[in-house]
Amino acid sequence: MRGHLLLLTPAPITPVMLHVLIVLGEENRHGYAIMQAVSEISEGRFQVGPGTFYANLEKLLSWGLVREAASPDPGRTDPRRRYYALTDSGRQVLDAELTRLESLLKRARSQKRYFTAGN
Repeated sequence: MRGHLLLLTPAPITPVMLHVLIVLGEENRHGYAIMQAVSEISEGRFQVGPGTFYANLEKLLSWGLVREAASPDPGRTDPRRRYYALTDSGRQVLDAELTRLESLLKRARSQKRYFTAGN
């Protein structure tokens, strides 16, 4: 399964991209709401500024992992806000990356030397 993400994306996804895919996997959101959700799911340990966020979002859009979506409530939403949704390809990449990270974590936990002091 080596290189599985490279088959789906032109480059490896960044931690920012992973967080964006996770929160868009929950529901469609506008840009600011995505940034807030990223902070929330990381319990404030991962903060994304607008410049970094929008640069990564543009890559996700250009790779076809995220698409623009309709507002959930057009009559009550600011028309300037753009909403985003995960595509089928985005779900595949998210699933592949989560599987890779689970495998990596399982391996690390099985090797006690990583968790003992002095090594």
